[in-house]
Amino acid sequence: MSEPKKNVSRDRETAPPKNNQLPSIAPSLDHLSIKKASLVFRAMNHQLRQEMIRMIDNKGQVTVTDIFVEMRLEQSVASQHLAILRRAGIVVAERDGKFVYYKLNADRLILINRIIQELLN
Repeated sequence: MSEPKKNVSRDRETAPPKNNQLPSIAPSLDHLSIKKASLVFRAMNHQLRQEMIRMIDNKGQVTVTDIFVEMRLEQSVASQHLAILRRAGIVVAERDGKFVYYKLNADRLILINRIIQELLN
């Protein structure tokens, strides 16, 4: 009888370090995690969304109507860009009756800024 094949890549991830080496950090850099992180940066790397972030920062909280009137956008365009920022965790939406107010997620922005600064240094 032949021995069953081992999943070499799985063994590599769970194998103990050899020769007193530190364990590899590569397994934590999986494709899905990198893709999710890149979506956050892509959400911020858009001129219109950066202007929206500055506007929300200046006013504290805004409705989608505030954004599309002041920035002279179509309502659907403003809503789509807010949705991208919301999915990235950059803004949070709070409902108050029939109004939805958008605020910046300060903790998330501080973290993103810290990561950017570390990558640049």
